[in-house]
Amino acid sequence: MAEEVVLRFEDVSFEYAHNTPILDEASFSIRRGAKFTLMGQNGAGKSTLFAMINGDLEPKGGKISVGNGATVATSLQVVDRVDFDLTIEDYFAKAFEMVPGNIKSKISKVMGAVNFTVPIDRKVGDLSGGQQARLLLAFALIQEPDILLLDEPTNNLDQTGIDHLISFLVVYEKTVLVISHDANFLNCFTDGILYLDAFTSKVERYNGDYYVAIEEIEKRRERERKQNAQLAKKIQDNKDKVNFFALKGGKMRKLAKKLKDEVGELEANKVEVRKDDRTIRPFTISRQDIYGDIVTINSVKVIKNHEPIEKEVNKVLTKSSRLLVSGPNGIGKSTLLRSLIDDNSEGVKVMGGVVIGYYSQDFSTLDYGQKVYDSLKSAAVMSDDEENIRSLASGFLITNKLMNATVGSLSEGQKGLLSFARLVLMQPGLLVLDEPTNHINFRHIPVITEAVNAYKGTLILISHMSDFVDEIKVDDYLDLDKL
Repeated sequence: MAEEVVLRFEDVSFEYAHNTPILDEASFSIRRGAKFTLMGQNGAGKSTLFAMINGDLEPKGGKISVGNGATVATSLQVVDRVDFDLTIEDYFAKAFEMVPGNIKSKISKVMGAVNFTVPIDRKVGDLSGGQQARLLLAFALIQEPDILLLDEPTNNLDQTGIDHLISFLVVYEKTVLVISHDANFLNCFTDGILYLDAFTSKVERYNGDYYVAIEEIEKRRERERKQNAQLAKKIQDNKDKVNFFALKGGKMRKLAKKLKDEVGELEANKVEVRKDDRTIRPFTISRQDIYGDIVTINSVKVIKNHEPIEKEVNKVLTKSSRLLVSGPNGIGKSTLLRSLIDDNSEGVKVMGGVVIGYYSQDFSTLDYGQKVYDSLKSAAVMSDDEENIRSLASGFLITNKLMNATVGSLSEGQKGLLSFARLVLMQPGLLVLDEPTNHINFRHIPVITEAVNAYKGTLILISHMSDFVDEIKVDDYLDLDKL
């Protein structure tokens, strides 16, 4: 007996109002209990496809079938800002049309499943990025879905959290679709890949573990390139003959016409070769011309057993200091950075006049209602020349069409690239990076690494991506867990 198909796309097409195609007659199926990765470049429409599976968006054409009344729940990339003032208990209540009487028991169960312990009367907005990542997964699990959709689930998680998530997914018996750029994470459990091609708007399926599927994609690219090279040679040969015979009379002219028709057929047979994900152009973050004690840290608040404890620290960062702040999720790393940015702590001070370039893990520095062009222009401290801004944006794969879109309409990956473009325009004296690789396509990370290493000003960094941290030059460390 064939394994039951729990999800099927049949010739599904979708585009937004501004006529940007996301899917073009896409077809694929997923069997019950399978675990697949959804791949595609930033902005290709991966989260849009999830919204269609979840029923939040309707296809423009074709059919989406969810088998035998199977239910769907999505663990989103980020918590909606409108939910920040809710308590954890009230947040979970939003998962139900009618709140069950045993909701506290249900909350306890799913929080245990994601290795998350925190009082349920805490405000959602008070949680760290890693704690919010666990909350998002628990929110999906409490709905007991037959199909679990995970959108960048490792963002903000420390290694302990990632290891626990892997262990959970390995034994999880229901169907899972995952969007992630973390190859090592994916290879631990995935059965294959659904590849969403941004250029053809098609979805292709590859079976096997992550690395096997990636190898198969590359082999197909190579076959397509060779096939097109052979066709191109034959097309050029025929064109040369057409040009020669067209100058002759009689039968030679008829032969020229026949060869010209053959050229048209050969052109039609050329394969639409998949283009590799484009990589952002190399960029430079210039330093503000400022000197002195840029940052002074005399004390920090460390969260232990859900309570803040003041700890003495003695650190002074000058114009070329590079500090890595580390510690497990929820210990207070992002809180430290926010107190520095907001200047609301006596223990942490930034010298007056310093331009702070802050990459926030939740993109709180971005105005979601602004047009992308206006967001970039507002960050420019030197030249706000439109030609320069558009040229810079292009290097971060922000097209002219995107420049007229609102920031809130961008994908999370595009918001990340916009944030880096703004840092270039700001020319900061202090660069503060809080999980700067979250949501970013892995192809861009080497370029970002090079730019961060080349920055000549003061740097404070938080990152749980060990491969990235290993490549970044730092000269000082602040491990909050050891204070």
